[in-house]
Amino acid sequence: MDNFARLLKESWTLVEQERVRLSDHFYARLFLLDPELRKLFPVQMAGQGDRLLEAIIAAIHTVDDPEGFDEFLRALGRDHRKYHVEAAHFDTMGVALLDALRSTAGDGWNLEYDQAWRDAYAAIAEKMLAGAAADGDPPFWHAEVLTHERHGPDTAVFTCRALQYPLSWKAGQYVSVEVPRHHPRVWRTYSVANAPNDDNVLEFHVRTPAEAAGWVSGALVRRVKPGDLLRVAAPMGSMTLDRSSERDILCVAGGVGLAPVKALVEELAGYNRARWVHVFYGARTEADLYGLDRLRELVAAHPWLSVTAACSDDPDFDGEQGDISDVVARYGPWTTHDCYVSGSAAMVRSTLRVLAADDVPPQHTRYDTFGNL
Repeated sequence: MDNFARLLKESWTLVEQERVRLSDHFYARLFLLDPELRKLFPVQMAGQGDRLLEAIIAAIHTVDDPEGFDEFLRALGRDHRKYHVEAAHFDTMGVALLDALRSTAGDGWNLEYDQAWRDAYAAIAEKMLAGAAADGDPPFWHAEVLTHERHGPDTAVFTCRALQYPLSWKAGQYVSVEVPRHHPRVWRTYSVANAPNDDNVLEFHVRTPAEAAGWVSGALVRRVKPGDLLRVAAPMGSMTLDRSSERDILCVAGGVGLAPVKALVEELAGYNRARWVHVFYGARTEADLYGLDRLRELVAAHPWLSVTAACSDDPDFDGEQGDISDVVARYGPWTTHDCYVSGSAAMVRSTLRVLAADDVPPQHTRYDTFGNL
């Protein structure tokens, strides 16, 4: 396994700086091999290549962890049911992927790399198909929007109810969401912002990104209204509570990264009596701390919970000043805590550095990032 993982990671360095060319070649070859596959993808392909590459990178990073590799790919297989991917499609995608890798890598490619990727893709396809076959849930749920609240020009909090079938998730997990009325076949992931409940109601916090490709987020913030129908795919993610742990808990949230943290706190509210829970919630300005009132309600009801809010660019804010990672560092150390971090890639990186400096064991840290680390 060590040599296998080395070959995959080593060969990936030949193409990682040419991601656009790699994805363009992959899709061109894929649709040439099977033109019918084009119907499974959005009309506008911008951003689609990034999602392919993110999945490849994630698989590469877990290949030397057999348990994590297996779990990730089975979950990915369940998730891909929403795209109507069938078993026969995997062979075609494998041919297109190997062709794209060879072409993009150029003279640096060799037979060892080729065989390693053939073996890797065979394992990937097998595990994804097994995950899809073992899932008894539907490929996706239809969900009706119940409430929709705007918080400033670019943020919204909305709830929806899964129809027809119960949807089971764990606090801290995320789901893929499609807005079929506005952007059919385009899916984006969002953390569920509330703990599981018997009503099949899910809450989401969405912020429109600066880049133009944020079509789904833009529609969820500006165009969706109560009564609209969305599609929600199977829950994924491991930023969940360890109920067997007796350690106190640190949660760090930046912006709409509050969503999974709020869900974790709500789940803890149902059973926790002995663990102290410290939530640090940061944003640029006080107006961006849209969820602070709800957190304060939870603090008033639960003596084990504390919330510290901070603003990085609002000198009039009557609270902590500075980036949330710096504030967390001032309140440390956090060596004996279970730590949960959610927010932008930059915020998560800086917070993980703080926790590493406090010698928090990696197995006691879980995070969710919006963007690449």
